[in-house]
Amino acid sequence: MSIFGAMNIAGSGLVVNRKWMDAVSDNIANLNNVSSMNDKAYQARFVVARPNNYGNEGGALVAGHLWGNPEGRVVDMQGHPLADANGNVRVPDIDLASQMAQLMLAQRAYQANLSVVERSRSAYEAAIGIGK
Repeated sequence: MSIFGAMNIAGSGLVVNRKWMDAVSDNIANLNNVSSMNDKAYQARFVVARPNNYGNEGGALVAGHLWGNPEGRVVDMQGHPLADANGNVRVPDIDLASQMAQLMLAQRAYQANLSVVERSRSAYEAAIGIGK
């Protein structure tokens, strides 16, 4: 594999990891959203990644997104402005602990890919320096 191949693969990984972190950040930011029983709850977003040109230095790409349950969880919040006659509202069905674990995984993967890009760049610069 060439230096540029490694940089391209790691660069595509950076894009996937950034979009993964964005999705998790959105989920965490909307964790406490409240909806009326007539509306949908905030739907968690999950990134679907797949290999790009598998086996041929293609890297990875975001193939799409999956969405959480629009029904969410029904919670009793008596007195809330959006509560129905029974005092129920919808909240997203998002587990904070799971989202934090996902955020840490995405962050570590991002750091690993960034390290590959930086080391490939250093190797390329060293190779250019040999010819001087």
